[in-house]
Amino acid sequence: MARIGVFICHCGRNIADGVDIPAVMAAARLMPQVVHVADNLYTCSEPGQLMVREAVKQHRLNRVVIGACSPRMHEVTFRRALAAAGLNPYLLEIANLREHISWVHSDNKHLATEKAIEMVRLAAAKAARDEALFPKKMGLTKRALVIGGGIAGIQAALDIANAGHEVVLVERTPSIGGHMSQLDKTFPTLDCSACILTPKMVELAQNPKVKLLTYSEVVGVKGFVGNFEVQIKQRARKVDMAKCNGCGTCWQKCPEKVTSEFDMGQGKRSAIYIPFPQAVPAKPVIDVEHCRYMKYQEFVASGQEGKKPPQCRICEKLCPPQAIDWAQEDQVTTEKFGAIVVATGYKQFDPTVYGEFGYGVYPDVITGLELERLLSPSGPTGGNVVRPSDGEHPKTVVFVSCVGSRDELKGHAYCSKTCCMYMAKHSIMLKEHYPDIQSYIFYIDNRTAGKGYEEFSRRAQEEAGTLYLRGRISKIYPEGKKLIVLGEDSLMGRPVEIAADLVVLAAAMEANTGAVELAQSLKISYDADKFLLQAHVKLRPVETQTDGVFLAGACIGPADIPESVAQGSAAAVKVAALFSSDSLVSDPATAFVDPLKCIGCAACVEVCPFKAPELQVQRDGRQIAVVNEGLCKGCGLCVSVCRPQAANLRGATSQQLLAEVMSLWQ
Repeated sequence: MARIGVFICHCGRNIADGVDIPAVMAAARLMPQVVHVADNLYTCSEPGQLMVREAVKQHRLNRVVIGACSPRMHEVTFRRALAAAGLNPYLLEIANLREHISWVHSDNKHLATEKAIEMVRLAAAKAARDEALFPKKMGLTKRALVIGGGIAGIQAALDIANAGHEVVLVERTPSIGGHMSQLDKTFPTLDCSACILTPKMVELAQNPKVKLLTYSEVVGVKGFVGNFEVQIKQRARKVDMAKCNGCGTCWQKCPEKVTSEFDMGQGKRSAIYIPFPQAVPAKPVIDVEHCRYMKYQEFVASGQEGKKPPQCRICEKLCPPQAIDWAQEDQVTTEKFGAIVVATGYKQFDPTVYGEFGYGVYPDVITGLELERLLSPSGPTGGNVVRPSDGEHPKTVVFVSCVGSRDELKGHAYCSKTCCMYMAKHSIMLKEHYPDIQSYIFYIDNRTAGKGYEEFSRRAQEEAGTLYLRGRISKIYPEGKKLIVLGEDSLMGRPVEIAADLVVLAAAMEANTGAVELAQSLKISYDADKFLLQAHVKLRPVETQTDGVFLAGACIGPADIPESVAQGSAAAVKVAALFSSDSLVSDPATAFVDPLKCIGCAACVEVCPFKAPELQVQRDGRQIAVVNEGLCKGCGLCVSVCRPQAANLRGATSQQLLAEVMSLWQ
């Protein structure tokens, strides 16, 4: 027979202000099989947990109901308290009296109290039918995959490797480094970006525990925490990495020049190239789309008639170690991992949707990343900031904030977080390069939340003489060699017209290309803006709802370099903690299928988002569904669609749910 103890938490005043606690306790004492009722100001506190443990022993309780906050907050806390008292931790039910009642019914305490009583009644009825559950042990592959080679991914991979575990880092571009490698300096200290990043890139490449797979991408993920099977596509570089010594002869002599993606369209690169001088690995890749010889091969294979493209093959002829390999093809390999860190970063918002700004129409309207490449000594102009239209030095520069940020109509509702700071940085750097430059910043709100950030913003105003104008831009149009910027100064309450030589748009940070497809492959959630979602923003900021998959950097949302590094290290700690055991313990609250009732209809297979059920042929030739408990998250979708009622859910069986419903009529 069940002996149920009910414990009601005041949660300070969160619950007590909206619910009559004594009335709930009085009603609980009259509920079937309830033998003990108590309350506490903070049940989740150490004294509160001690009260629960002592009550379990003193009153010989074998079921516990906690009336408190969301199970997402403290279910694990109370399960540990039960285990410490010698009770199976799964003989626990939590009635959510905070989020479900007091916070949403603060206008009517009487009705909130009635609802709280019903919630406790439901939990007690279910608890009476609870059964002890026992976790199972699973194998663990102590090898980590890091997806993305930006600063967050680099930091995560380094920390995991330094903890003694093997790491494979997959990067879609030919080199690691991410967007940080495109920057000249970083705020608020104006440190050289390359001076900070390059040593980490080299350290990563030389670490014996790390395997770098650049020019590669993840195309498929199967399995579960501790036992992931990941398909990785390595695109053909057309260069033998083992033979190549990175001498540079090939890309220096290649006659085909195309627009450089790394330089944001501000410069040129050859068809065989490394993205930037400090690239890791410092070995080139052939751009098959623009390579003259590959175009010739494609022309011949298609059987077209007409003038054939030139064959070229200069890189092959001049390569000292004979590393060019035209026969190289894309390869897909499958590797096993115990944990995955997603650090896929961000991409820059395309400002062309703002026709009034003239981006893509007027060459002297550029973005912040494009200005970074002009400022960089390794950039297309060698660090000389010039107008793209005529190569002259600008004297007046206008910055426009929030282009694509805080704008639900044309862009995104969120703040991109870094724009205010990098506009201040750019204005300071321009003043250092050319003392006669005057910078103007049109802003909505100047947001500088970070250590030393506010002081840095003031430095832009006081030392660099940057004029901040609170207001929006209505139109930009050319007049002679100038760009006329029409805006407003809302603090002064008057329109503003500035004749600028260069206009810099602070374009938003948005989710990277392929983020949704990767999230779906990993079975993790994403928001309306396609950024990946954490399991809990405050308490589990780098974890996801899929065990063993962690997040770091700007794939979560706009983030600066310090925040990305911190998240990379945090994700690495989670991986190291996961790998600290020789095996994993699974959550027993999973679905199961009664083999005698299952008819093999596969409805559960089709509906499960985690691909936990799969059809298996039995000895008698019948095909039935079997649940992989390592993949199952206990969502119950399979139970709801199972027509013969063969599927059930441990900890929330059909019998338990029926008992809850029937308790309302008792």
